[in-house]
Amino acid sequence: MSQLQVRHDWKREEIEALFALPMNDLLFKAHSIHREVYDPNEVQISRLLSIKTGACPEDCKYCPQSARYDTGLEKERLLAMETVLTEARSAKAAGASRFCMGAAWRNPKDKDMPYLKQMVQEVKALGMETCMTLGMLSAEQANELADAGLDYYNHNLDTSPEYYGDVITTRTYQNRLDTLNHVRASGMKVCSGGIVGMGEKATDRAGLLQQLANLPQHPDSVPINMLVKVAGTPFEKLDDLDPLEFVRTIAVARILMPKSRVRLSAGRENMTDELQAMCFFAGANSIFYGCKLLTTPNPEESDDMGLFRRLGLRPEQGAVATIDDEQAVLAKAAAHQDKASAQFYDAAAL
Repeated sequence: MSQLQVRHDWKREEIEALFALPMNDLLFKAHSIHREVYDPNEVQISRLLSIKTGACPEDCKYCPQSARYDTGLEKERLLAMETVLTEARSAKAAGASRFCMGAAWRNPKDKDMPYLKQMVQEVKALGMETCMTLGMLSAEQANELADAGLDYYNHNLDTSPEYYGDVITTRTYQNRLDTLNHVRASGMKVCSGGIVGMGEKATDRAGLLQQLANLPQHPDSVPINMLVKVAGTPFEKLDDLDPLEFVRTIAVARILMPKSRVRLSAGRENMTDELQAMCFFAGANSIFYGCKLLTTPNPEESDDMGLFRRLGLRPEQGAVATIDDEQAVLAKAAAHQDKASAQFYDAAAL
């Protein structure tokens, strides 16, 4: 009997009851739903590039790019077009189907829009899906990016409404919801998720997923991030989240949003292969590929390819990874990377 339900009226107590299920029951339910909608052995791969690093005016307590914290991060200007395209070509050669571009802004300025639109068009011309995360958007800016052909826009809710003020004070929860509304109204696909391990309570993790699942339309992509604790940020000394609570969050996200891509996102650098395998079984079917996520570490492509091979997973629309395939892909990516500007990662060494 199908367990698939697409709902937008989840109550907090219902979600908390899912979190409280015995782990085997929760994983069985989540995996059964995942298998109904997706190929359980296929994972969508994206690459994330910081196109403008540091000096962000926001006070997000987890973020090394905030100008308010001394994290040793050097600010960079908006990257040159050819640098971005070189990275996009390298990402495609390494198996990524989507190229995501992030800028450390509160919101883009109107003077930046023509350049950003050209960037979208140039990356799409390479045959890749495009995604951007640039902070808050007005309705007009969302329409401009949509007209340029941007496929996805990322804007995370981060946490529950109740805990949000303990994480960020320089923009409101409603500001974030407004941006998501503008993105959806423009016709672009929504990428929105959150971060766990920020000192929140279990009910806050339920609250985050409730907000996402009760949007008028579920996000097309739901990144679930484990906090990467960076020296100099207010959250650098928080206790680690129980890894099994992270798996539960992935599983509940899959149940609540059965047709969304659930992305195993930041924090994978510190996850064991066994933990990642549990997350894939629980319904995660998207990852960021590459050694950096904006400014935080991420597993090397070779590590991911090796894990995929051991688990029998394959990139979306790709073949099961073999040793020969891995070597060929990495050699091709390395050839492209040799041509890339060194400035991409200069500001990101933490």
